[in-house]
Amino acid sequence: MMRAEDKTSLKGRVALVTGSGRNIGRAIALELAERGADVIVNTRANAGAAEAVVGEAKKRGVRALALMADVGKSAEVRRLAERALAEFGRVDIVINNAAIRPERPFLELGEEDWHRVLDVDLHSAFYTAKAFLPGMVAQRWGRIVNLTGMNAIQGHAGRVHVSTAKHGLWGLTKALAREFGPHGITVNAISPGPIEGERDDPASAQHIRSQLGRIPLGRLGAPEDIARICGFLASGDGAFISGQMLAVNGAAAT
Repeated sequence: MMRAEDKTSLKGRVALVTGSGRNIGRAIALELAERGADVIVNTRANAGAAEAVVGEAKKRGVRALALMADVGKSAEVRRLAERALAEFGRVDIVINNAAIRPERPFLELGEEDWHRVLDVDLHSAFYTAKAFLPGMVAQRWGRIVNLTGMNAIQGHAGRVHVSTAKHGLWGLTKALAREFGPHGITVNAISPGPIEGERDDPASAQHIRSQLGRIPLGRLGAPEDIARICGFLASGDGAFISGQMLAVNGAAAT
């Protein structure tokens, strides 16, 4: 009797996860590795964190590579793509997780602050799509998953630039899904609710904890909650889902 295809497996695939040195990005990289994908771990500056994730991924029996790049800069994404393609030959799955979320009242927001957030939170997904979609089109298979965010999509006082970027990312998701669906490529977004994790800013950590009362399920999310949905969308099980934004927030927003 022929064995049924394992649609959860990503064996033989190559995945890039931006901003994957810690928290959600780290969990996604390890989830994809657990499913059999070779992984490219990316951070802007923390080489030690990236190499630690690479080491954990390799323990799962896959190839893994750390590539440092500021994905908010097109030239650095081009260099990252050149190295990734030289090492693996192709990239099948792109997870756009890198983001910055500085808080600043709108009337104090400078042009430099505005452009920096849009570069990292929105333009980076444009750069990675331009770099890797040609290969996906050529092989008629590809997966792109963009990380948005519950508060950003709802509109967040003090983070107008973040909300603007994440709404743009949602528009990019829908448009790419329609344009590249005929080529066998799915493009989706995940909108995380309040998620536990490492925070550089104690105020940010306190803000996340303060959201607990808004969550009917009674707990903060874990990075692995997001990672499992990402793995699902990248796998054969998610092959007929495209152009969607999946909210993973414990019913904090519906």
